[in-house]
Amino acid sequence: MDRSTDSSTSDSTIGRPRPAVRAGVTMCGMSTPRIVHCVKLQKDLPGLETPPWPGPLGQRLFENVSAQAWKMWEERQKMILNEYRLMPWQKEAQELIARHLEEFFFGENAALPPGYVPETK
Repeated sequence: MDRSTDSSTSDSTIGRPRPAVRAGVTMCGMSTPRIVHCVKLQKDLPGLETPPWPGPLGQRLFENVSAQAWKMWEERQKMILNEYRLMPWQKEAQELIARHLEEFFFGENAALPPGYVPETK
């Protein structure tokens, strides 16, 4: 197979191979992860690559939530979807998830207690 036409390894706009990427950093060392002060974990950590939600809430999350805390939210979201038997494509479900999402990260008791260590599986 001709790798120059393989879309997974070439830049489709100019036909050149893309640099290999590992953990958000190019192998050339040209890029570093974006660091945010995470509102959930209360420390500086690598941020999300893109806003995870549409609109102003998505931008607020992008600016204030770490990738590590977002993974915690994904687990919580699964629980909410199952508990309420929600269909995520329905507007009512999206509104409920958005309320829980905002409370999880920005609510009165959103920050984890100092010294919190997540359970290891």
